[in-house]
Amino acid sequence: MADGAVTEHEQDILLEKKQVITVAQGRDKAGRPIVRIVGKNFPARELGDGGGGQAEAALKGYVRRRVLPAIGDAEFVVVYMHSGVDRGENFPGVGAIRAAYESMPAAVRERLHAVYFLHPGLQSRLLFSTIGRFLFSSGLYGKLRYVSRLEYLLVHMRKGELDVPEVVRRHDDELERRPLMDYGIEASERCGEFDAASMDTTASLRSLRCVS
Repeated sequence: MADGAVTEHEQDILLEKKQVITVAQGRDKAGRPIVRIVGKNFPARELGDGGGGQAEAALKGYVRRRVLPAIGDAEFVVVYMHSGVDRGENFPGVGAIRAAYESMPAAVRERLHAVYFLHPGLQSRLLFSTIGRFLFSSGLYGKLRYVSRLEYLLVHMRKGELDVPEVVRRHDDELERRPLMDYGIEASERCGEFDAASMDTTASLRSLRCVS
């Protein structure tokens, strides 16, 4: 390990402390356990992400070491909350979701029923609808569900079981007040949040990090 590098143990402790991924966050309507991912909590800078993919590598390792053992043999769903994500500080986006998915063994991928992507930016929705089939495996592509509002997500969950962070609720309220944000016509009050300014068309994780 180079001087100043974050060890795997330190990465795991940091991701756990930040509550980036939480297992058993309630159940969906069919009784499947929920794995919640809060994008705003993702500490990209603290993980040493200087553009070389360290943050994605840390996330993949954490999924293997901590998340998969906690999931066990049950069928499950993932809720990824993109609300309030800042490109310069904690920008996981579509690339991180793909990295986490690819770190799972095939048997676990089969048990993943759906990935709910709450509050997607305009660029991520365009990416998914145009070249998503070429960038994602057919398994992940078929399971990804974009959800524009919290109320539409909660339709699929048991009432009162999903713990929704305050930042997600505030962002949802802001979208209700300013619906043009969904189409990239009106920017968020918080500069740099919610949507990316550009979209790289290559399939690498590094370029996908720049897609909201």
